[in-house]
Amino acid sequence: MTPLELLDALKAFIEENTKDILLPVRVDRKSGEAKERPAEVYKMRLPTKDAETKRIPYVLLQYIKSTDTQTAGEPPESSCMVRIVAATYSEDGEEGAMCVLNLLTRIRIAFLRDGVIAERFMLKPPIEMIVYPDSTPPYYLGEMMTEWRMPIVESEVQKVWQ
Repeated sequence: MTPLELLDALKAFIEENTKDILLPVRVDRKSGEAKERPAEVYKMRLPTKDAETKRIPYVLLQYIKSTDTQTAGEPPESSCMVRIVAATYSEDGEEGAMCVLNLLTRIRIAFLRDGVIAERFMLKPPIEMIVYPDSTPPYYLGEMMTEWRMPIVESEVQKVWQ
């Protein structure tokens, strides 16, 4: 299994577990209408530079690194580290920071409750979570670092030599 499959699975999982959290969206100046919607989920990067502020609220899933190890006498292990960034918007500073905390907490609880994503990626504690205290109003950011056990890839060459 690849990190690409993990990111796809995490995107679907987060969308499903946060779809009912309606978050503030910047007021449309033409209509003057305030809106709310669930956070959009992106993989690796946002679609454009403008999306950093125009697509808020969002969750961004970023692959950090993979590790494949095998200690003598132990079964092989494969893991992948994924950074989850949450961004929200609010004219009210307290509400904006609480929205980030709410979004990340919902994701964290869903991960801890289920423990396995797509029947093949297992959460490897600990989960580290932070809401940045120095966010730039009216935008608020936080992040979570997660590590996932992945199915191992077995060497076909080693099978021949055994």
